[in-house]
Order: sequence, then structure tokens, then C-alpha cells
Amino acid sequence: MSTRSWSLIARRSAPILMEPDWVTPLDEWDDPRLVEVARGTHRHVVKFLALDDGVYALKELPNDDAMREYRLLGSMTQDGLPVVERVGVVRRDHLDDVLITRYLDYSLPYRHLFSQRWGTMKNTSELVFKLLDAMALLMVRVHLRGYYWGDCSLNNALLKRDGGELTAYVVDMETGEHHPSLTNGQRESDLEITEMNVAGGLMDVAAELGIDDGPDPLEVVTELRHRYERLWDELTVEQIVGVNERYKIDQRIRRLNDLGFHVDEVEVVPIEGSEGGVMRMRALVTERGHHAGELLNLTGIHAQENQARLMLNDINSFRSWAESDAGRSIPRSVAAFRWLNEVFEPMQQAIPDDMKDRLEPVEVFLEVLRHKWHLSEQEGHDVGNDIALASYIDTILPDAPTERVVVADDPELETGWIGFG
Repeated sequence: MSTRSWSLIARRSAPILMEPDWVTPLDEWDDPRLVEVARGTHRHVVKFLALDDGVYALKELPNDDAMREYRLLGSMTQDGLPVVERVGVVRRDHLDDVLITRYLDYSLPYRHLFSQRWGTMKNTSELVFKLLDAMALLMVRVHLRGYYWGDCSLNNALLKRDGGELTAYVVDMETGEHHPSLTNGQRESDLEITEMNVAGGLMDVAAELGIDDGPDPLEVVTELRHRYERLWDELTVEQIVGVNERYKIDQRIRRLNDLGFHVDEVEVVPIEGSEGGVMRMRALVTERGHHAGELLNLTGIHAQENQARLMLNDINSFRSWAESDAGRSIPRSVAAFRWLNEVFEPMQQAIPDDMKDRLEPVEVFLEVLRHKWHLSEQEGHDVGNDIALASYIDTILPDAPTERVVVADDPELETGWIGFG
């Protein structure tokens, strides 16, 4: 009889928490519910367990590292950062502890982007720069909240489709630290590590997939730094405005909103000794989610930031059509309710059951809108949602890979598409 014992710390109840085999090392587990998903090369044993309520990632970590990462992921979640959902930690006598996180549905390892549809829809360079935008934005968001990542890489992040763009999520903060704020030196150190890791990741995927039409990885990381610095400056740098230049304050707020950030406060301070009432203006931004919050309030739909921006545009277009049809103005809330019931929900219900796991529902809606635009351009007139939806279901969706959980092509290969340290 085993003398090993275990204890559990968790943030909520979940079926995974009462597994009976915690006293066995993960690499000795023989459970038919274990699944092979595309994942990254890693230093620790990682297993994925599929239960009725979803897929869970189990990572063995020594000493107190599992609890430390669990707490850090929780802090980042509270700060509104895009991270995987933490579930719990199993503390085990005589064995490494186990960090439990929830698999991020519809997330894409970066290699998958190059090997599947994103690699054929657009040229490689365009895909690379979308990836750079996502990583630069993630780094800025993490740094604004005082987190030093310490090992940011393409393997330690997951990507989700976001209305034609990409949004990056943190999946590994094993080397992370949290401070009240980061010094310029800490940000520079983290950025240098990120540059090196991203260049290495792009070199790896180019060699593995035989990609020879992409940009030079060493030039790419320079562009990553430029994009990071431009965004950091936009969010943090003080701006000099004149007493009669209130429009500059409004412009700054609109630019920040367009980037998806809420502006919590604007601080304007006169510059002593200046002539003509010159002032220093600083915008205090809160977490990104300006459009997502607006969409949620209007419709109850949860979406990522760029998805929400595009859907709000469609609601505005629907409102304009409805007002023209009715010959009177319609409150935005009423238009949003009608759009939800007349446009969005019928489109979701029309997707065949055997294809619902191909793409995230919101992303399917936006792909149909893009498909309608292409068909309308070909036909020379607006073909309408019904024709576009039928064409999309018939010609495009059947060829889309299932993305709710990306399964490894070959379980015997350490292709490493989900980064867990």
C-alpha cells in the first residue's frame, strides 16, 4: 500500500480535482482519458486529460513552483490579462506538485497557424506580422500591470483568432514576477529575452515546415521591438497641449479607445513658467476591453476586442438599415436587440451540429461577413446574409480544421504546440 499522500488547493469545484491517481507520477499514468494535443517542447512532464466538462492541462513542477505559478496566474486574471484559467494545485508527498489549468478552447499554437489555413489564406510575411502585433500587445499589457515574464516565447503563448487578427494568451508564467511597476531596465531585459525566443521560434517553424518565403527572423524581432515601443509610448507618454487645444485630448482618448483600452482618467497639469497656458497631459488607461465591454452590455455576447469592434460595426450598419426601413430613429439598444435576434442568433443556429467545433461561434459569424463582402464584390451588389451563409457552409466551413482542441498530428513526436515550460 502506497505511503504517498496528497492535498489539494483549488479556486472552484471541478471533476478533475477528485482524480484518484494523484499519488502516481504523471508520466506513469495509464488513463484512457489522456489525450495528445499539439504542444510545445517543455522541461517538465505535461499531460492533458479530457473530461466531460473540458480538457485540463496537468504540469508537474518541483517544490513550491506550482503554487507560485498558480498564485501568479490568479493575480493576472484579476488584473484582466489574457491568461489560461487556473484550476488548482495538487501538493504531493515525495513527488513534484501538479499545477492544473483549463485548456483554452479554440486556441492555436503558433506552428498550427503556419501549417493550417492561416498559412495558405495569406502570405507568410503577413501572418508573421499579425503574430508580432499580438505578441507586442501582450507584452505591453503584461508590463503595464507590473509583471515581468522572464521567458516570453512563442511556445509560452497561445493565439486565438480575433476577427482577422490574433490575440495572444499567457500559458506559462513559471519564471514570472509581479511588482508594483516595472523599471525600464526590467522591461528592457524582458524584451531582449522575448526577441531572442521569438527569433528562435520562427527559425524552428521555418525549418520544420520548410517555409522559405517568410521574412528574416532577425529582422522580425527588430520589428517586434518597434511595435512594442510605439504601443508603450502611446499608452504611457505624457503629451504637451495648449490651453486652447482640447481637441488633442479628445484625439488621444479616441486613439486609445481604438486600440481597445479604456481611459479611466485624464490628468492635465500646467507647466510652471510656460507661456500661453501650456499643459502636460497624461491618460490613465485601464485594461484593454473597450469594445468587448460595450458589446457585452448591448448584447450579452462575450468576444475578444477586435471581434467586438467588428460586431459593433455590424450592429451600427444594421441600425442604419432599420432606421431607413422604418423612416424614424431607433435607439441603439433596440437595434442591438433586433440584430441579436434577426441576424446573429439565426446564423449560429444554421451551422450544422457536426461543424460547430470548427471555429469559435463569434469567429464563424465574422467569417461569414467577410465571405459576404467577397461574394458581393464579385457579383457587384450586396448578396445578403442568407446567400453568404449558405455559400460559406457549403464551400468553406467543411474544409476548416476543428480548432476547439488542436490535436497533435503524431503523438509520438515532440512537436510542442502548446507551451508549458
